[in-house]
Amino acid sequence: MSALPRAPSAKNAPEREAMPDDQLMLAYAQGDAAAFDVLYARHEGGLFRFVKRLLGARLAAQADEVFQDTWVRIISARESFSPQGATWRTWAFTIAHNLAMDRLRVSGREVALDAHPDDDGDAVPTLDRGVRGAVDAAAHPSAEELAFWRAAGRRLLACLDELPAEQRAAFLLHHEDGLTVEALAASLEIGFETVRSRLRYGLQKLRGCMERYLSVLEKQA
Repeated sequence: MSALPRAPSAKNAPEREAMPDDQLMLAYAQGDAAAFDVLYARHEGGLFRFVKRLLGARLAAQADEVFQDTWVRIISARESFSPQGATWRTWAFTIAHNLAMDRLRVSGREVALDAHPDDDGDAVPTLDRGVRGAVDAAAHPSAEELAFWRAAGRRLLACLDELPAEQRAAFLLHHEDGLTVEALAASLEIGFETVRSRLRYGLQKLRGCMERYLSVLEKQA
């Protein structure tokens, strides 16, 4: 997928693997195509998962195309990338976000946001971490626990798909990719309070949608 010819480099594979994302992008811009290969391998899974979840079930068939378009944009912008702004990961996920949101706008699926409560509860992100953590081999879950978490994971994806696009994007970027509220506001070029509104209202909807599974966790606590 590299757009530049592979240039001679003194860096070997282990050295590239240890390089931060920003340095890899700068090396790629200078002609080191192998640096891009490392970047792609490092972020391929997370970026595709983000795009697919953001597009939702109804536009899932377009996930591959948006994913590829994201990398084309990244390649095209290699010479203008500056590590002085957002991190490479934030920059790349913002590109993916903008492309996915364009698809959602064209599809007419965006929904206006309503007023939101002041509660900042963390119940659903906690459940999301549990869904992913329980399937880790190191956790050694029982068959019953594994079935519960798999069912909860399917339900969480369905609940995410029911959120308005802006709320779903804020949730995924904040709780899955780890962007702070400040970083979200800067990357998406929207106000701090607007980001907080999307996160709060989205969490309220997710908690209601996941009530059955959250009640089980509360009883186990």
